[in-house]
Amino acid sequence: MNIIICGAGQVGYSIADQLSQQGHSITVIDKSSLDIQKINDNLDAKGIVGIATFPNVLELADAKNADMIIAVTRNDETNMIVCQIAHSLFNVSRKIARIRSKEFLNPSYSSLFSKSHLPIDIIISPEYEVAKSLLRKIEAPGAIESFPFVNDLVRLVEINLDEKCPLVNTPLQRLTESFSDLNSNVLGVQREDKFLILKKKNVLIENDKAFILTDSKQVDRTMNVFGKDEKISDKILIIGAGNIGLDLAKSLEDLSSNPRIKIIEKNEERAQYVANELNETMVIKGDGLDENILKEVNLEEIDTVLCITDDDEVNLMSALLCKKSGIKRVIAIANSHNYSLLQTSLKIDDIVDPRMTTVSTILKHIHKGKIDSVFTLDDGEFEIIEAKVTENSELINQTLEKSSIPEGIRIGLIVREKKVLVPKKDFEFKLNDIVILLSSRANVKKVEQLFRISEYY
Repeated sequence: MNIIICGAGQVGYSIADQLSQQGHSITVIDKSSLDIQKINDNLDAKGIVGIATFPNVLELADAKNADMIIAVTRNDETNMIVCQIAHSLFNVSRKIARIRSKEFLNPSYSSLFSKSHLPIDIIISPEYEVAKSLLRKIEAPGAIESFPFVNDLVRLVEINLDEKCPLVNTPLQRLTESFSDLNSNVLGVQREDKFLILKKKNVLIENDKAFILTDSKQVDRTMNVFGKDEKISDKILIIGAGNIGLDLAKSLEDLSSNPRIKIIEKNEERAQYVANELNETMVIKGDGLDENILKEVNLEEIDTVLCITDDDEVNLMSALLCKKSGIKRVIAIANSHNYSLLQTSLKIDDIVDPRMTTVSTILKHIHKGKIDSVFTLDDGEFEIIEAKVTENSELINQTLEKSSIPEGIRIGLIVREKKVLVPKKDFEFKLNDIVILLSSRANVKKVEQLFRISEYY
């Protein structure tokens, strides 16, 4: 596909990097010559210095032949205008815009984003996506991540294997034999900052981060098998009441488990606003780095702390203070990927990169046709993909053993007529099977070929 990306910041660069490596023709527009120089120097993409809302700049980017435009500049209004011009002047068929402002995202104004008004096909709200991701983590205690596939019939859980895990040093083959009725499959592990696709004879070792696909009905059992039998937190502290904090608190208030929620917010005006927006959450005006404030909220009673201010350093320092105080689970967000690399040494349970959350959300709208629900791993080097077997697929009536699935692609679970199946060597693919698989970035095109996905829209 010919794709134009407007905005060469962290998100724009990451999307351009991944899509160019998948063989798409990528053009990136940004007014920063330094950011465009980085694109031209490091990626197989064309960088253009210019203002993306100017028609002549879009024309220079060959917008008339573009299949898609992705507007991820730092300004909401710019992203909206880019989509409008791309539609009105160049008839670009697919338009994606990142929009942060809550004023534009109010459901009451949803008709604004339609072909007769602002023709944006997909709106990505980074703060909303991160809040959803954090909520999933809270709902799956013991897991670093919990991500739904196939309308939540299947879950991907990411688990840190500690000394309590009974499966450490166990070959995957023995795991399958011992729990034959468990509809789960270990796709791979993050080991010493490197992602590895494991085979049957490989073993899990302590401190691995395992990525496991499981039947959603068996999530609790899967967690127990891996030595995780923790209960959902009922006392939660949020440090930072920005859009992410507010969205998360609202979602937590709706949980049937009725957790007790407290928020610390430094800005007095924002603290008052958030207090008025929430029903049962206690809002405290103060600094999350102030140990007196942490004592005031009875930190010793808290199960889970989420450090989600707009400042990476504040989040990490607050997280370290809370871990030092004995908090069982501490999650922080950090926009710099370098901080994620320090997670183990900092002993923070989870560091969330909002950039990669946004990239994952956008990517699942790139792989249209019968590919959906992309989840990225290892800074985009691998993707977990949900794909449907169509009548043109070469997999139909082929067994897993005899199919032409190359190295770098691992089949995880199959959903057939809403039933979750673990594929063995003699498993035979059928029409309309939904396959959840792991693919290296270099093999995404091969995935599309296997499922005969030649049309995106």
